[in-house]
Amino acid sequence: LTGLCPLAGPPPTLSIHVYTQREVHGTVGSHVTLSCSFWSSEWISEDISITWHFQAEGSRDSISIFHYAKGQPYIDDVGTFKERMEWVGNPHRKDGSIVIHNLDYTDNGTFTCDVKNPP
Repeated sequence: LTGLCPLAGPPPTLSIHVYTQREVHGTVGSHVTLSCSFWSSEWISEDISITWHFQAEGSRDSISIFHYAKGQPYIDDVGTFKERMEWVGNPHRKDGSIVIHNLDYTDNGTFTCDVKNPP
């Protein structure tokens, strides 16, 4: 008897592709939507998580300002975005977007959307 032996090694890695706008412009006092869409070759798990980070212009540090997990949005309740952020995404539609209201000049910086779809 002969048989086929699969090659040993780690399982293939599956990835999520995350898409955001390169630049978003707003004026002080207005609002802006930070779009985050994603694509995964796997089904969207109930354990999906979406985290938004902010790095102020000229700063080396990045802080978490929003987190979605276990089907619930968690908005930063102590930082600079307190009471100015709105969750408008829908993970089942592959959307992790947020809105920032009442823009301030200190909001200038880099926003990053991070999506995890375990396992």
